[in-house]
Amino acid sequence: MSVILSIGIGLLLLFLIAGIAVALRVTWRLTHPVRKPINMEPGDFGICHAESIQFQSREQAIALAGWYLSAEKNGYKANGSTLLFAHGYSQNRLEPHLPALSLAARLLEAGFDVLMFDFRNAGESSDSLTTIGLREQQDLLGAIDYAASVHPEKRLGVVGFSMGAATALLVGGVDSRIQAIVADSPFYSLQEYLEENLPQWTGLPRFPFNWFILTFSPLLLGANPRHVKPYQAVKEAEKPILFIHGTNDLTIPTANSERLHTLAQDEDSALWLVPDAGHVRSYALVPDEYAERVISFLEKAMGRK
Repeated sequence: MSVILSIGIGLLLLFLIAGIAVALRVTWRLTHPVRKPINMEPGDFGICHAESIQFQSREQAIALAGWYLSAEKNGYKANGSTLLFAHGYSQNRLEPHLPALSLAARLLEAGFDVLMFDFRNAGESSDSLTTIGLREQQDLLGAIDYAASVHPEKRLGVVGFSMGAATALLVGGVDSRIQAIVADSPFYSLQEYLEENLPQWTGLPRFPFNWFILTFSPLLLGANPRHVKPYQAVKEAEKPILFIHGTNDLTIPTANSERLHTLAQDEDSALWLVPDAGHVRSYALVPDEYAERVISFLEKAMGRK
């Protein structure tokens, strides 16, 4: 073997080792976002009664924490429905960009109970990997199980934001217990989204690092982004879905919701594009209109026989 060939092989091996090391480091960082504190309380938003709850994910080693907010116990006439909130990547039940407690207060006033919880590796829930909608499906299923067990008489709906919106579609789209879904800023397909947008998350050039990360991260995690396909769940969903997306969303482009909406099967599904709103910023920009549209959609969707 010539010296030049030996050097070439050695450099190639170093390149591969360095690429794999970068993939491991980036994957670790993406799956271990900094945990944000629960630094707001329901009382800060006029919610006088909040029950602290804990329940199991369908993945039994994971304990999840949250609040159950009862419309009746907060002095409002209950309408027989519970809404489960599903928060975004690196956030917690507060979804501070809204903030979620502000929206919850409006929904309570309209008669909805609200269940807010932290996904794994967020808020006060168990440590684990954050998988951007893959294993989080087991957490949302655990929340649905809990809501269905403590109030079996209630109709159930899901309101999700970003990663939580995608998870709401993945789970709610195929779970017959869920009657309606509000998906604020979801992605169409995780694999497709990462292929296009990973450099924004990592700060690294698309080539060659996308290939390293998307090739080796499933091997390192035992979790493959190719399995996170909200579009497939939307195709199968026989229930109304309200898609909300800001036209100035630079994190998950508006086209994701537009494409998902074209796949929705139920005639009462709808798409609301909010002018000038950024990623999960529609409520903050137009809170009154946002609440009015969501409540109107849910009352119609969840009142159907």
